Amino acid sequence: MKNKLDLNLELTQKILVDFVREEVHKSGFKKAVLGLSGGIDSALVAFIAKEALGPENVLGVMMPYKSSSQNSIDHAKLVVEKSKIKSELIEITDMVDAYFNKFSDMNNMRKGNKMARERMTILYDMSARENALVLGTSNKTELLLGYGTQHGDMASALNPIGDLYKTQVWALSEYMGVPKEVIEKKPSADLWEGQSDENELGFTYYEADKLLYAMIDERKTYEELLNEGYERPFIEKLYRKIKFSQYKRKLPVIAKVSARTIDRDFRYPRDWEI
Repeated sequence: MKNKLDLNLELTQKILVDFVREEVHKSGFKKAVLGLSGGIDSALVAFIAKEALGPENVLGVMMPYKSSSQNSIDHAKLVVEKSKIKSELIEITDMVDAYFNKFSDMNNMRKGNKMARERMTILYDMSARENALVLGTSNKTELLLGYGTQHGDMASALNPIGDLYKTQVWALSEYMGVPKEVIEKKPSADLWEGQSDENELGFTYYEADKLLYAMIDERKTYEELLNEGYERPFIEKLYRKIKFSQYKRKLPVIAKVSARTIDRDFRYPRDWEI
């Protein structure tokens, strides 16, 4: 029986490559920059971007912290080597430690968020230097669950993989030739030593994707999900995560005063000449 999450990989690759090329070019740019973490999501985006724009027009920036795994850097370099994109390594330890040292009560969550936002400020500075657009690397599973940092890794000019569940990212990565070492590694944001996405979330991406697809794409009701065998606590846990992370998936809400409010009444390209 066909898995509902299975993709037409050839068609999906074409759609995403065309998307990046068209969105970058119609915005008046020729280049793109992205953060290379050594993980599967940024690796896939790098491969999509090099197909869309040519490897000479893509810059992957590695931004390790002192506690980052050496494997992450090695895997990011593997992606650079195989994709032939340009790369740069910028150590963020001194930048964020200057802030951390001011607060004795910094926990891992705050530190992780600060590092994610520091990395994004670097990417946007690199985009100004390179006259390029910043590509996002958050997948659909992460976006739905709010598993990301607002104005950090969730920020970008455009995101080619935001409508792909994590399991679909793995499948497309294998199809496009992402290095095997990157595909097979345990998912981790590498925000602190020993951090693992699935341990932190409390479930596997395979489990989450199956339920999220039923909830979001198929719009199954609560009762239908129960009848299909999903456990009530798991349904409730994912539902809460989706509900309470909605603010992360929206642009800042602007109070409406005028007749044509930005992103409400003034939002389409045709508005530019009116």
